Amino acid sequence: MTDLLTALIDDLAAEGDQLRSTVDALGADGWTLTTPAPGWTVATQVAHLLWTDEVAVLAAHSHESAEAKQAWDDVVLAAINDPMGYVDAGALELAERPREEILDRWAASRTALRTALTGYPSGQKMPWFGPPMSAASMATARFMETWAHALDVYDAAGRRPEPTDRIKHVAYLGVRTRNYSYSVHEEEPPAEEFRVELTAPSGELWAWGPQDAAQSVRGPAYDFCLLATQRVNRADTDLVAVGADAEHWLGIVQAFAGPPGPGREVTPDG
Repeated sequence: MTDLLTALIDDLAAEGDQLRSTVDALGADGWTLTTPAPGWTVATQVAHLLWTDEVAVLAAHSHESAEAKQAWDDVVLAAINDPMGYVDAGALELAERPREEILDRWAASRTALRTALTGYPSGQKMPWFGPPMSAASMATARFMETWAHALDVYDAAGRRPEPTDRIKHVAYLGVRTRNYSYSVHEEEPPAEEFRVELTAPSGELWAWGPQDAAQSVRGPAYDFCLLATQRVNRADTDLVAVGADAEHWLGIVQAFAGPPGPGREVTPDG
């Protein structure tokens, strides 16, 4: 296992532990609190993470036997039959299960995912709903989703934890998926790369792209990560874009797979 994968998995565990602590503090009464995602409660958010972790474990084991491959193929076939609603349906169905059952399964799935990723054959890629993914890429994707859905739970609880530099994984994914953001909107991405310079919560500068790029995005990494996961409206960020293409990208940026969502409304003044 590489140092990168170790760091990713450790950060994923820390993010999940932080969310679990908040869910436990909310207790049974907070389980049905509504979150900023329309129609989703705290239970739905946790059920979604559970569902996706379990599916990721299936994908990671799909190469081991004919039975494991068939289990993964069944998931893919169900997704093909309902590409727009399959994932949400899984979360909504699971959320109807008893709270303790969901929490126990989530804890088990987190452990199983860590084991599956740390033991995944080096140099190989596992299947997914899009392009195949390395263990490091899967860990990055699971971090992004855990962080984003945790924000919705924190908002339901009335308090977000202070951002940490762990969000670099989300920022990296947001930058790396630039062209994907265009493709899901059926648009042609610009031929030239952008320069992206983001200030981490610690004050460190994170940068991607050529220094002499004609167009750029600069500002707080936290704002960029919120935007790339559709947890904030573009108008409520301090991100600065230079160039029309860069500005347009900030209007469609998404670090997650699947169709573009509706985004978030602008925060009312005051």
